Amino acid sequence: MAGVMQKFLIASMFMWILPIAILYGFNHDLLPGSTTLSPHSLTILSGFLAVVSVNVVIVFYICLALKEPTDKHKPDASFVAEAKDSVKKLTSGVPSTDPALKKQE
Repeated sequence: MAGVMQKFLIASMFMWILPIAILYGFNHDLLPGSTTLSPHSLTILSGFLAVVSVNVVIVFYICLALKEPTDKHKPDASFVAEAKDSVKKLTSGVPSTDPALKKQE
């Protein structure tokens, strides 16, 4: 679980840092070629690249999440048994003893 949180925090940091760095670099003429652009073009290009950088980080985070092994996460056995029992009760028509379900009826 710690590895998942670490990946999430790192991805979150990059989602904040990269767009700000791109905007700062364009607005302070740190990137080559940005001095020849008009202010309007500079704003549009830097904003577009900032948005693209966030999307790249999101795609990278999704790829990391999909590569995680699925056998590592085992559900709680008592939770699974309880869920199966509740599904059987709902499908068989037996009245439930769960107070939340009684409220819904």
